[in-house]
Amino acid sequence: MLRAMSIAFPILAITVFIGWHYYIWARLVRDVQPPNRLRKAGLALILTLGTAFLFAMLVGHFAPARALKPAFILGFSWLGTSFTFFILLIIADIAKLGIWGVRRMARLGPDSPERRRTTAQIIAGVVATTGLVSTLVGTFSAFGTPKTEHVRVELPRLSNKMVGTRIVQLSDLHIGPILDRAWVEKVVAQVQSISPDLVVITGDLVDGSVEKLRDDVAPLGTMQARYGVYFVTGNHEFIRGAEPWVEELQRIGIRVLRNEHVLIGEGDDAFCLAGVEDFSSRNRDGGRRHDVAAAVRGVDPSREVVLLSHQPKSIDDAAAHGVGLLLAGHTHGGQIYPWRYFVYLQQPYVSGLHKVGGTQLYVNRGTGFWGPPVRVGAPPEITVIELVKD
Repeated sequence: MLRAMSIAFPILAITVFIGWHYYIWARLVRDVQPPNRLRKAGLALILTLGTAFLFAMLVGHFAPARALKPAFILGFSWLGTSFTFFILLIIADIAKLGIWGVRRMARLGPDSPERRRTTAQIIAGVVATTGLVSTLVGTFSAFGTPKTEHVRVELPRLSNKMVGTRIVQLSDLHIGPILDRAWVEKVVAQVQSISPDLVVITGDLVDGSVEKLRDDVAPLGTMQARYGVYFVTGNHEFIRGAEPWVEELQRIGIRVLRNEHVLIGEGDDAFCLAGVEDFSSRNRDGGRRHDVAAAVRGVDPSREVVLLSHQPKSIDDAAAHGVGLLLAGHTHGGQIYPWRYFVYLQQPYVSGLHKVGGTQLYVNRGTGFWGPPVRVGAPPEITVIELVKD
């Protein structure tokens, strides 16, 4: 069964890849009926961009990242642009189908070839312009200064002495082939300008090995906060090898919470900060798995609990174990609109503050990005969470 799946998945992926690009070529080039030389040029351009994307996906895991950074940017930018093309073309085709149905019911004659060609040219022009402008604006957003989101969260069990505690949350930095040390240094400077009491990083820190990215991640070790800097694993840490990264982060002074908790504050006034392994670790054989029960085991029920988990999916376990606040990421807020609506197929919440039972959940949109260096309708985020008491 597993062998059959391992064979079927690449075949499915290749089929989708070819079909995706054929559809874009057919609608943006073929249907427009350009001169033959432009038709060939359009085909060559789409093949080149598609190849750049495959290169970034396949070779990027093994090749030296810095030397190939332009290829990564080109390939992943095409992924974002082609996604926008695809969505807009689907909408246009649905509209055309509706118009065709109306014409049939009204018993109108078929469109003339000239009219069909003009319609195709208009659609191609609008889609191409919208897609390219969207990518350009989204690129500036992705590489720009993350938006500082200020959120006040009321926690009934919080000690009066801990009211006003400010937690800065980073998530999904995805340090790797594109986001490097220079970008990390800017993020660290932005965090330090806030003067946080506590800094937490809710997973998906890296896209690469310790050997490749040690220097890029190092500035995070210079962050200062009254109660320290904490981290929990995301699914990308497990893809890249969680154990080496856990060791490296602890070496540079970042405490990793692995189904465990610490107390923030002094004595009876302290609240509990707990952290769990990524939700995907539930499906892994051996090693540590996502376990909220273990993370909060032994905590006094009268003490407030803030839980760090990479995925919003942890909300049900958090609510079942009396967690006051869950901080998560993973979704990127959808990253490229309207992808956020597809994210709901996998996660219960995509961004912002929510309440489930007696537990509040905040989902960070992500400080970096994954894949396309593009953010449309979901700007990068650094969250400042102020704890208050109702």
